[in-house]
Amino acid sequence: MEPERLAQLFIYLDDQLQENGRDGMPLFQPLSRLQSRLMPEKAASFAASFAVPFGQPGWRRMWIALDSLGAIAGHVDLRARPDPESAHRALLGMGVHRDYRRFGLGRQLVDTALAWAGVTPPLEWVDLDVLAENHAARRLYERAGFAATCEVPDLYRIDGQSHGSVMMSRRVR
Repeated sequence: MEPERLAQLFIYLDDQLQENGRDGMPLFQPLSRLQSRLMPEKAASFAASFAVPFGQPGWRRMWIALDSLGAIAGHVDLRARPDPESAHRALLGMGVHRDYRRFGLGRQLVDTALAWAGVTPPLEWVDLDVLAENHAARRLYERAGFAATCEVPDLYRIDGQSHGSVMMSRRVR
């Protein structure tokens, strides 16, 4: 990813994180509302992962949707699982800017990542974790063919409240 697009991506991701659990939005990251920012070390790690060749530990691939003015409207990424014995699986993460939600962009982004995974050996599965109370995201993933494989109640304590997590998976080939 070119440097100017990377800078734009980090501004977009920071904006996304600032919405985490605020103004009626559900929590979508297991972070305190006060700590929901893109920290420099996370941005550096994110940037470095784009340079890692697919199949190597730490790889990441991302697709972004741009609006008519060239601003980022949404993103989806697939990344390596941390253990080499799971090289046939990838983890999915995504987000859509608040101005572009409820128009089907999230589904298009997920479908794009799944299509790539489906033709990219050795990938056979795509996994994700979603906070249990993020019902809109769970419905999106279910409509895209993901199935819940595990629910862990009280996995996180965020701002003094208990939050569960749901792991979902989808076979891509």
